[in-house]
Amino acid sequence: MTALLAIEELYAAYGLSRVLFGVSLGIEAGECVCLLGRNGVGKTTTIRSVMGLLRPTSGAIRWKDRDIAGWAPHRVARAGIGFVPEDRRIFAELTVWENLDVAARAARRGGRWDLSAIYQLFPKLDELRDRPGGFLSGGEQQMLTIARTLMGNPELLLLDEPSEGLAPLVVEDLLANIRALKEEGVTILLAEQGVDFSLALADRVYVLEKGSIRYTGPAAELRDDAALRDRLLAL
Repeated sequence: MTALLAIEELYAAYGLSRVLFGVSLGIEAGECVCLLGRNGVGKTTTIRSVMGLLRPTSGAIRWKDRDIAGWAPHRVARAGIGFVPEDRRIFAELTVWENLDVAARAARRGGRWDLSAIYQLFPKLDELRDRPGGFLSGGEQQMLTIARTLMGNPELLLLDEPSEGLAPLVVEDLLANIRALKEEGVTILLAEQGVDFSLALADRVYVLEKGSIRYTGPAAELRDDAALRDRLLAL
């Protein structure tokens, strides 16, 4: 089966600072694949490269067999890839409903994700529909950011450190939300430092270290092998 997204020998840098060194990975439709590793190993850089926010220095990013490396972000989004950034970037002065409406108007793709489906997945957002985004909690803002991205009906959802800075109970709710998305058949590439969070969701994992893939395999293998997990991910 051909991968929905295939990254091949990807190298990337910020100015003279090289970050990625030949990263290769693939994602099949319907999978949740996680990039694991400490801060600064290249997880976010990989996500940003896919989304067109950083132009790779070399390598290919194949979306449905078409190389999209270097495409502008809006073009990547219209091709069917949605991005949920770590810093959320909601419109603080707009209400929850207005944030979602802006996304709906900007979207050029039809699909199952409309306000009704969003409120079914995130009932809390329905309750808060008239509240300005700037008055939401961190967890509520994260829900809104994911919901806003879904309004574009992406075929692949890129999630960058979604649990970062959230309280444990909020992380549990977010985990349930993302698991529900996975059950809906949404393909997910997750960059995350939280090991338990990632392994609860992922079908397969790639562990990055110093900009290179150190390990790839089924998430169950890391869940079941504490020694392997400690060797790859212990701080």
